[in-house]
Amino acid sequence: MTTQTLLEPTTRAAGRPLGPGLTSAGLITVLLGAALPLIDFFIVNVALPTINADLNASTATLELVVAGYGIAYALLLVVGGRLGDAFGRRRLFMIGLTAFTVSSLACGLAPDALTLVLARAAQGASAAMMLPQVLSIIQATTEGERRSKALGLYGATGGISTVIGQLLGGVLVAADIAGTSWRPIFLVNVPIGLIGLLLAKRTLPETRSANPMGVDRWGTVLLGVTLLTLLIPLMEGRALGWPVWAWLLLAASPFAAAGFLAVERRLERAGGVPLLPPSIMRMPSMRRGLAVGVPFFTGFGGFMFVYAVTLQDGLHLGPMGSGLALTPMAIGFFGTSLVSSRLVARFGQKVVVAGAGLQAIGILSLIGATLLSWPEVNALDLAPGMLLCGIGQGMAMTTLFRIVLSRVPAERAGVGSGVLTTTQQTSLALGVATLGSLFASLSHPDLLGMRDAFVLVMAVQAAGALLVLLLARALPDPRV
Repeated sequence: MTTQTLLEPTTRAAGRPLGPGLTSAGLITVLLGAALPLIDFFIVNVALPTINADLNASTATLELVVAGYGIAYALLLVVGGRLGDAFGRRRLFMIGLTAFTVSSLACGLAPDALTLVLARAAQGASAAMMLPQVLSIIQATTEGERRSKALGLYGATGGISTVIGQLLGGVLVAADIAGTSWRPIFLVNVPIGLIGLLLAKRTLPETRSANPMGVDRWGTVLLGVTLLTLLIPLMEGRALGWPVWAWLLLAASPFAAAGFLAVERRLERAGGVPLLPPSIMRMPSMRRGLAVGVPFFTGFGGFMFVYAVTLQDGLHLGPMGSGLALTPMAIGFFGTSLVSSRLVARFGQKVVVAGAGLQAIGILSLIGATLLSWPEVNALDLAPGMLLCGIGQGMAMTTLFRIVLSRVPAERAGVGSGVLTTTQQTSLALGVATLGSLFASLSHPDLLGMRDAFVLVMAVQAAGALLVLLLARALPDPRV
């Protein structure tokens, strides 16, 4: 089934807008929509100790506050893209942004940990309605060099947002506005969301698919079962003493995954469009790109969670100090993002290889600073390692987005972006669940303690960066 992109009320065979495409103001609007979900995935990290003190939440519950958002987000991303194809991408963008604003308000007013977890899941589901429209709108309303630049900005936005989230979280928590503690990290989304809705109404063209794909109901259900049976026991099992149900869920996870793959293959053979089509996964740029993306994003999600907890619980830097300790990473990432287009034009996929290498060196520098100066480690000691990590992540992440989507045909852009973003968000949640749980269990004073647990998890991160380096050598050249 082919998909054509339309601009209401008229169309042409090529499926591109007859009138002006996406304006600069429109691009800023959709990039705002791309930034908000990722900022909110990470903004809670520096607030976790404060949330724990206020709501008396366990470590496992705190992991759910972070990863529950990511699970709902990952599960419904492709569904959100399909709904945008069918009912209009601007319309779904605005619906998603409205729901995101309301659920952010619910998070900010949550009276207890359970309410916060549920509101975070609703926030993730809202983000899943909004984010897929961003790439689809860019693909539908731009072409040539303008599309390439827009995709580069999208990749840069996605990366820098993860760092800005923790910086902004630190500032807002430390400010303790009117004694509201951690709550402004969510409430700040309300005015931003309202501004975004006004901009979207004025600047975004409406596009939709001439032949919208239906929702893969069974695929969505089975993917949800796969994620929940894997991630819930990984996050909750340790805190609860590994009850029998946790082991049963883990044992069921591979069977759910096998059922999901079987349903996807059967649906595609029957002429339908699955949630994650096996045919698009077989494209070299997609297959090799995701093989690099899974360990990269898994490591990134775990890194940001563990680093934020160590800064506050281990080094007692506080939310503001933790935010400042992330500033070198933000500077490195942002600076690299500005020149990534030129780097890719000159060096192609080697940019990912170099980025992974710099990230590994940066992580090893963090390990060295921790071993040499603990417990007197300060932000200045960590700055060189964080700067290298930011530069490396900026090089790898922005280039990886381009490579994965570079060979996807325009008529399958929505499907390709859905596969990429689902993989990204699932991997981020997996990183929090696995590396976060490993750190939480080993950091107990009766085991390794905070310092050695941090060093061990960072060593795992460095090994992951080296794995990314090796896998990235097989990536296709985006310049060809």
